[in-house]
Amino acid sequence: MINKAQLLKGLLEGCILKIIAEGETYGYQLTSNLNEAGFADLNEGSVYPVLVRLSKKNYVASKTKISPLGPRRKYFTITEEGRQFLSEFRIVWKEISTVVDGIMKEGVMNER
Repeated sequence: MINKAQLLKGLLEGCILKIIAEGETYGYQLTSNLNEAGFADLNEGSVYPVLVRLSKKNYVASKTKISPLGPRRKYFTITEEGRQFLSEFRIVWKEISTVVDGIMKEGVMNER
């Protein structure tokens, strides 16, 4: 059986950084954005550990702010280190996805 969580672990860092790079956001909104993009099974319990890792790597900075709808929220912004990582992630992802897509095409290995 495929361990989807393992496949997602590294990909989520890049996807979350891309969303944060588009503008300051908080965990619940990130989760909603990821769900809308197609990660339907993803929940905040999966997103927050990634945010902690990104913070420890200094890829994101956070600031707690008053929320208009309840308790205070932790908002995240991307750092310069995060932008550099995201740039590198996009290059590597394009290379890997191209290779995997090529291999997964029906009959591709028989053509060689």
